[in-house]
Amino acid sequence: MVSLKGFTAPWRSPLQRARQWCRKSARQWAADQGILVVTLVSVGVSLTVLGVNQLGILESAEWLAYDQMVRLRHLLGEPPLDDRLLLVTITEEDLQEIQALPLTDQTIATVLAHLQTHQPAAIGLDIYRAIPQPPGQGELGEQIRAENVVVITKLPDVSGTGIPAPEGVDPDRIGFNDVVVDADGTIRRSLIMGEQVTPEGPQVIFSLSLRLALRYLALQNITPQSSVVNPHYMQLGPSTFVPLQPGSGGYARTDAGGYQVLLDYRHSLAPARQVTLMEVLQNQVDPDWVRGKIILIGMTAPSGKDLFYTPFTRAGIAATHQMPGVFIHAQMVSQYLDAATGARSLIWLSVPWQEALWCLGWALLAGTVAWRLRHPVAFALSQNGLLMALAAVGFSLFLQRAWVPIVAPTVGIVGTSGIVLAYQAQQSARQRQMMLMLLGQNTSPEIADALWENRDRLLKSGKLPGQKTTATMLFTDIRGFSTLAEVTPPEQLLDWLNEYLSAMTDAIQTHHGIVNKFTGDGLLAVFGVPITRNTPEAIAQDAQNAVHCALTMAACMDRLNQHRQTRNQPLLQMRVGIFTGAVVVGSLGGQTRMEYGIIGDSVNIASRLESFDKTRQPTPCRILIGEDTLAYLQNQFQVESWGALTLKGRHAPIGVYRVLAHSTL
Repeated sequence: MVSLKGFTAPWRSPLQRARQWCRKSARQWAADQGILVVTLVSVGVSLTVLGVNQLGILESAEWLAYDQMVRLRHLLGEPPLDDRLLLVTITEEDLQEIQALPLTDQTIATVLAHLQTHQPAAIGLDIYRAIPQPPGQGELGEQIRAENVVVITKLPDVSGTGIPAPEGVDPDRIGFNDVVVDADGTIRRSLIMGEQVTPEGPQVIFSLSLRLALRYLALQNITPQSSVVNPHYMQLGPSTFVPLQPGSGGYARTDAGGYQVLLDYRHSLAPARQVTLMEVLQNQVDPDWVRGKIILIGMTAPSGKDLFYTPFTRAGIAATHQMPGVFIHAQMVSQYLDAATGARSLIWLSVPWQEALWCLGWALLAGTVAWRLRHPVAFALSQNGLLMALAAVGFSLFLQRAWVPIVAPTVGIVGTSGIVLAYQAQQSARQRQMMLMLLGQNTSPEIADALWENRDRLLKSGKLPGQKTTATMLFTDIRGFSTLAEVTPPEQLLDWLNEYLSAMTDAIQTHHGIVNKFTGDGLLAVFGVPITRNTPEAIAQDAQNAVHCALTMAACMDRLNQHRQTRNQPLLQMRVGIFTGAVVVGSLGGQTRMEYGIIGDSVNIASRLESFDKTRQPTPCRILIGEDTLAYLQNQFQVESWGALTLKGRHAPIGVYRVLAHSTL
């Protein structure tokens, strides 16, 4: 005997290979389709988001995200106070003690004289002194002409109005104290250089904070140089001050004029030690706090109205609602010193092409995840995970002193995922619609829906298990249809029959019934399936819906007859039989031919009510119901008793009633 172990029939192997190739091709096509859809959607969404971002629509949201990261970073720990600076603050208590606002020239001159005795590196006077405030004008003029004193001016605004510096001060010791305020009123940027128009022409002018920082750094032999990155950029020590460009970071449409950098706050309050004006006047300041330091003198009293919003304000971290201007200038000075000495690098901002790749990467990732994870729970968890990962990566980069947009890729993730999910839903709906259309050739859409919802069981067993329920059946039939068919051309007969059945179907669906089948010129409608109705209230509602539907069908037929009369066509009459009772619903047939069936004695009774005594037609639409249905109508209809009748094929009589109209009660 020859052993067949390991033998493969020659005709079977090619067939198996063909099947494997088909399955592999189908999987490859699905994978290729997914790659194409995800790529196209991701690119489209990313370009749209970038376009929207460049219009400035997302700017405010990006600022809020930036503020949140600033606050979180400082909650993790703030650097110590900068001991290279000392803040001389003019408080409300100082003003009450001095009883003078604005401060006199004599008061300011005395403060400067006391500070100079302790040999500070530089003194920045953040108080406008263009107009003399006697007494003491001569003394103040002498003090502000000292080599280490920097005074302020205000750059001209759009109307050309500015505030000049005091007369007789070297231009190298004049700095502007203007701050750049974002559209939401918050200071996130510092203007380190501006332009001032003079009789000799436009001239570059440094800010107060940069003037003070450069004087301090000069003592350490650190001077500004042209950057090796770009000769138009300023370099201090190892740091290149890359100016803010339109479209960088969260700034899309914001004016980037002048020489601006992102302001990196050292502290949520004051970045350095503070002493009050009165403490200086009363010689209560430790000389070591002044010697070799940068001194900033400015107003902190609310009555001075030199207060600004910062990223800390809205979080409630700051003890005061706003930060004084002198504190903000101190933050800038501290930032420049740290950048020049390598202690704290400047914040790097992404540029548009980098942001495009950043957004596209997150969109591709979101689209891929959405394509693969179709389960609602898995999809929701994955999207939340992606958004959390984006926030974590963005904040990690911010801790490394890099600011990349967070809101734009968030919109990209949500948009891409949503579109991919919608595409998949649309594809699934198309497949479902195709299946429903195929099923709908033999069943109503509602029953096809029931088959679709139970498709898992259908795939396993090939049939829908029977289920017992109570429903209301409605049979209709056209009186004398055979006679009409003899004298009417088939094409015309089909047209008006479709017109009639369409009107009847609309009435049935309006009253929450389903059309189970068409019987030529008639139909079977059921109220109460495929969703089972077990409570008396639900069964009564189905019965009432059926009778309401029958009266509506009668009205529809009247309108059809009016239309037919205008075309000289024969008028129609119809019969309706309604009965409520127990039935069994489920699939009938096998896997190759199956339909949704409704069986039971109640179906037969409804059919017999419709066909009972066809010659007895008191109205164009005769509606007969059984007493079991009447019990559920709750006197909502006018009925006429026809007595206890024995229907065809039945031995026991049944109470029959004709529905006349809705009840007038």
